[in-house]
Amino acid sequence: MVLIAATVCTKSGKALVSRQFVEMTKARIEGLLTAFPKLMTAGRQHTFVETESVRYVYQPLDKLYMLLITTKASNILEDLETLRLFGRVVPEYCTQLTEAEVLNQAFNLLFAFDEIVALGYRESVNLAQVRSFVEMDSHEEKIYQAVRQTQEREAANRMRERAKELQRERLEAAKRGQPPRSSSGFGSGFGSSSMSSSAAPEPVTDKMPTTPVRDTRPSTRSAMKLGSRGTDADSFVSRLRSEGDATASAVAAPVKVDKAPVANQKDVHLRFEERLNLTAGRDGDVQNFELSGLLTLRITNEQFGKIHVHVDNKDTRPLQLQTHPNVDKEAFRSEGVIRLKQAQRPFPLHSDVGVLKWRLTHADAAPLSVNCWPSEGAGGGCDVNIEYELEQEHLTLSDVNITIPLPSGNPSVVVHQWEGNYAQKGRSIIWSIPLISRQQKSGTLEFTVTPAIPNDFFPLTVTWTSDSSLALLAATKVTQAEDGSAVDYSQDVSFHADKYEFV
Repeated sequence: MVLIAATVCTKSGKALVSRQFVEMTKARIEGLLTAFPKLMTAGRQHTFVETESVRYVYQPLDKLYMLLITTKASNILEDLETLRLFGRVVPEYCTQLTEAEVLNQAFNLLFAFDEIVALGYRESVNLAQVRSFVEMDSHEEKIYQAVRQTQEREAANRMRERAKELQRERLEAAKRGQPPRSSSGFGSGFGSSSMSSSAAPEPVTDKMPTTPVRDTRPSTRSAMKLGSRGTDADSFVSRLRSEGDATASAVAAPVKVDKAPVANQKDVHLRFEERLNLTAGRDGDVQNFELSGLLTLRITNEQFGKIHVHVDNKDTRPLQLQTHPNVDKEAFRSEGVIRLKQAQRPFPLHSDVGVLKWRLTHADAAPLSVNCWPSEGAGGGCDVNIEYELEQEHLTLSDVNITIPLPSGNPSVVVHQWEGNYAQKGRSIIWSIPLISRQQKSGTLEFTVTPAIPNDFFPLTVTWTSDSSLALLAATKVTQAEDGSAVDYSQDVSFHADKYEFV
């Protein structure tokens, strides 16, 4: 079979999208398309028509045609099978089969056509493969983006910690009756910004902090005071950023030469990072689940370049584990040891090296279940009861935010019972829980909205930060490759949700 061209055209023969698979002139293809409507016989249905030189195989798409132009020597059965695949690809990318929508999706259609036919011959592909090829989805790109986002998040956290430290120094100086330090090398702009931030903190009721700050020190303050402290710190950081790049660089520079870093990283540092995409139904059934994880190794001292990292996998679920191509796969499979294939080579220095990836694509239940029970009440309103429960008790989730949408208009919201903290922001309620753990694994929120219907409160979205991992992977020890002696190392764990919603 030789396919000359694939075209989406109108019933008058006007080409909207046309892909030629053999070399031919524009005048030639336009002449073939112009001749096509004249060959149609009124009152009769066809799947193909022929001329002396070519065959037209077509399928109606509402007011359009999916048209294939082939040679007369081609197999008509193969032509019809190819036409059916083309006929399924067009609605895949065009939500409406109109001229405007086809023109809008022209490039996606051309890319899909090229995946189906190459040099005039049909490729052995199905619709799912065509969709995957056109999307050009790359797991390596996702891992790179995750590492980059983590680095940006760590830089923001360091800036926030530095801001809180400076704020504490000002408070201590005020208690001792000393003027606040303004000559520590940051510049006059920084001093004026910090003074204005201290003088006029933003009230907690005006807005919720977009990135809540965890205070790991023991405290007896209430949740509302913790929220106020986080809001003040976030306000302080935002004012620092508003001073411009010069101030931001001045703030970032002292962090490198100041005291020990917040993470207290040693010469060998391990980082476990996990991201979760989950979509669940209203009754708790998991519709989509994808957990992806990455273990990165960072070495800052060349004497620890040749090491072995011992990893223990206690997870009984079907984790898909994949080591870096330069890592000895057999050693990891049999002994749980991450080491280089070439023993004489050291690991790279001063860079985050991804050595192990894992993936889990199925789960019977969500790690954090959220049940929303809206019931219609009197006066056209809804009584809503929302309950969360931690299903994986080895997890500890911090700064949990559950976002509940509200109906359009100007509804009346009355909250009767809650755990943690809540705030109404635009057309949603943000329910904030500082900590969810085995000891504090469940909580409820009850409120009434008028007017409303049950569907107004979906989908619910959840975000959190966590220093515990969902997959039961852990580093047990790090040893020298030569003599097996123990190496002192540090590690941190990050687990967060890219997308976590109940629809």
